[in-house]
Amino acid sequence: MSYDESSVLEVVEKVSRSVVNINTVKLLHDFYYQIVPVQGMGSGIIIDPKGYIITNNHVIEGAEEIKVTLTSGEVLSGKLVGKCGSDDVAIVKVDGKDLPTAELGDSDKLRVGQTVFAIGNPFGLAGGPTVTRGVISAVKRSIRSERGLLEDLVQTDASINPGNSGGPLVDTQGKVVALSTALVPFAQGIGFAIPINSAKRCATEIITHGKVIRPWLGVSGLTITPEIASYYNLSVDEGALITQVMPDSPAESAEMASGDIIIGFDDKAINSVDNLVTEIRKKKIGEKARVLLLRDGEKWIADVTLKETP
Repeated sequence: MSYDESSVLEVVEKVSRSVVNINTVKLLHDFYYQIVPVQGMGSGIIIDPKGYIITNNHVIEGAEEIKVTLTSGEVLSGKLVGKCGSDDVAIVKVDGKDLPTAELGDSDKLRVGQTVFAIGNPFGLAGGPTVTRGVISAVKRSIRSERGLLEDLVQTDASINPGNSGGPLVDTQGKVVALSTALVPFAQGIGFAIPINSAKRCATEIITHGKVIRPWLGVSGLTITPEIASYYNLSVDEGALITQVMPDSPAESAEMASGDIIIGFDDKAINSVDNLVTEIRKKKIGEKARVLLLRDGEKWIADVTLKETP
């Protein structure tokens, strides 16, 4: 993909003004159970001129103190507004006025091979944000980390280092298309970012409600594998086996029960618990869904109305 380098440099410079450095202080216990302050660092993006900043949840998680440094060098105190731990997104608020904001793009239009720029503050280096260039290596990646399962990620070979977390991945138009979140230790050119559409949904709910409101089906389950299917003599070797139905849940109202196997949710096939969770999160509270189940080898449909997660 060809582009005018001078115009790209201008938009990258403009976006960089909205990228901030986030420093945190967390209180941890040492070997002797004494409280020790530990400093952390990361990046963030100003998304509202009133001072709303989007970053990674793991950047500010457990922080007793949050300091935000603007590209001008001004240091402001930050306050956590809310977080979405499952998507590793958090919103921090600073007292500001007419702050430079980034333009958010549409991550659903990302294409493998397109050029992107990672902007952030690796290793807390002074002197303003660092810019690295790469391409979109893949989309819809899932990885497991110490923070749990992260799904539907963007993979890039643009250099992402400690301190870049929470910084933007920007296209050649200067639009933020993803939020840098993870790197693979000892790997070459493998970094991951949260699609900006997912981050926007979290940010909108946090700013509006102070929390992320998730739809709820009300079941606990187990991902069926060929080994599990053989052990329990199940009729299918993939799906989500219900192990518990929560009281007063949509699943209970629809007469779903332990031992049922979920193999479909609306028009999507379900092959794992993680897959089921992903499809539920695409719904809104109060929205109806059709769940395709197997019970005693027979297919049947449960119509459910999703509630807010208690």
